[in-house]
Amino acid sequence: MHIIKLDATESTNTYLKALLSKDDMSDYTIVSAKAQLKGRGQMGTEWTSEKGKNLTFSILRVFEGFDPTQQVFLNCLVSLAIYKTLKVLKVPGLSIKWPNDIMSGNQKICGILIENIVQGATIKNTIIGIGLNVNQTDFGKLKKVSSLKLLLGNDSDLDGLLIQIVAKIKKELHRLDDISWSTLKNEYGEVLFRKDELSTFTRNDGTSFSGYIRDINKAGKLIVQSRLSGFEEFAQKEIGMLY
Repeated sequence: MHIIKLDATESTNTYLKALLSKDDMSDYTIVSAKAQLKGRGQMGTEWTSEKGKNLTFSILRVFEGFDPTQQVFLNCLVSLAIYKTLKVLKVPGLSIKWPNDIMSGNQKICGILIENIVQGATIKNTIIGIGLNVNQTDFGKLKKVSSLKLLLGNDSDLDGLLIQIVAKIKKELHRLDDISWSTLKNEYGEVLFRKDELSTFTRNDGTSFSGYIRDINKAGKLIVQSRLSGFEEFAQKEIGMLY
């Protein structure tokens, strides 16, 4: 495990991609930063973090050739790895908010950004960016956000927690070769945030509707059932949830 520690960088994902463009990097190379100045979430959303208080890091996964149509396997397994790590720490009310935010109750504690580098028809490298709120307690005007310290009442060792998370991710990703979609979908679905609970959703056009999260499909889309429209499938950013 090769860990590159930075005092500050715009984005650990961007930094790792720049290194990769210049030279081959070993599998599971990690870039970790005390401060991430322009951290990014899904679809370009901003992720802010107080310097030295949280975990902001990226992991390189090198593939001989991974089918891009199987990206949902990566997303689910990485999300489950974070979930399982925090479960051992007894973080209360854990769930995974589709596609890969980690929640405690209705508060977000971790975001994940997975970026794939495609060569030809296969994924050559995957960069897994993780931002976990650990020892930060003041989030300003941000709502529905928490940290391990707020939830557990004590500081956590950042280096030790980083090693635990990476070890769990490695263990989960070893399952890529033999896990079936039905098995993985069921495991992910068991901890899916607000699954089978009546929720209010918003569409891109600003309209809202009530419905139930029922599942995800192999394309990684969320399946929602409503009284008026029946079952519908949504990609990222095609739907929002009010909770």
